[in-house]
Amino acid sequence: MTGRERRDHNAVPIGRRVAELRAHRGMSQQVFADRLGKSKSWVDKIERGVRTLDRYSVIQDIATVLRLDPAALLGPRQPLPGTPRADGIDAVRAALARYHHQPCQAMPPDQARQHIAHAWLAYQRAHYTQLLRALPALLGTARGTPALLLPAYRITASILTKLGEADLAWLAADRAVTTADGNPTGTGTATIAVAQALRALGRDDLALTAAVVATTTPAHHTVRGTLLLQAGLAAAGCDDRRNAGDLIDHAAELADRRTDDSDPHHTSFGPTTVQLARFLAALHLGDIAEAVYRHEDAIRRDGWRRLPPEHRAAHLVDAARTYLHAGDYTAAARALVDADVIAPAEIRCRPTVRTLVADLARSGPATASVARLATIVGLTR
Repeated sequence: MTGRERRDHNAVPIGRRVAELRAHRGMSQQVFADRLGKSKSWVDKIERGVRTLDRYSVIQDIATVLRLDPAALLGPRQPLPGTPRADGIDAVRAALARYHHQPCQAMPPDQARQHIAHAWLAYQRAHYTQLLRALPALLGTARGTPALLLPAYRITASILTKLGEADLAWLAADRAVTTADGNPTGTGTATIAVAQALRALGRDDLALTAAVVATTTPAHHTVRGTLLLQAGLAAAGCDDRRNAGDLIDHAAELADRRTDDSDPHHTSFGPTTVQLARFLAALHLGDIAEAVYRHEDAIRRDGWRRLPPEHRAAHLVDAARTYLHAGDYTAAARALVDADVIAPAEIRCRPTVRTLVADLARSGPATASVARLATIVGLTR
């Protein structure tokens, strides 16, 4: 990295650092504001740079809530706390950088579909290390095979968002939208990835706009329903309670009208995912009791067991965060243990889980399950 690049990297406004670190802790703006004793509007203005953080006492309060030394906010920008970058991320980054290189030889359509199906299966079963190893070759091949390109970018964006590389995920998702070339369903599936990446970056306003615009196209009903859920979650992230509820209600209407369980576009859309979205919206809005209720209702539904392991384990990680906010450390640990049983990579590979386990280890009793989780994610207690 050159001297100029290093200066640019470190010249990040303090409000943006607060937003990144808050998101890494898995806190919505509302939950963060509540812990600070401030309004959500105050937090939003700080993170957007509209309001200046010029009092050290306030910076100390923010650092305390984020469980950081104030120097992490005031000094040169450091990598976000968490697990080391997963093996394979740099190779995926390099593959994306070869965007303008000469395309590879085209692959027969049947073979292309088989490659994509295998990649989706690896993602849905949470075989993240295996998928990361396969992605550079898949992306290289995709440049010569149009049938591969859009889904390859979408899968890439999905796993990068999950592994804490939201900036790179946004790039891959944007490439997917460009590749869709106006096809309504293709554009819709690509926009799902765009909205997920933007939400991970704390840009719920942009995610909301992108998802809502995409819902106006005649995409497949599972894609449109998933876009409505993404829009609802983005609205919740913007503290727009009414719009969040309306958008998720529209998605629920589509889910209730489904006549089969087919999932041609790998969305997992249905009544259970709608309930999971209601849970996550409540969490973003700071309604912890409501979120706990929605979670416990969702996992009792018949559709819960039919969701891919990745989806169920990812939800349980969010449920653990909710229980931690509620002060129920036993339930938080149990949710993480259950996630580890369903999809171990969700616990071992996601940086946000390491942060969550660290918070749980500091906040709750030193149970055997918490000690085991801490060992799994590489924490010393």
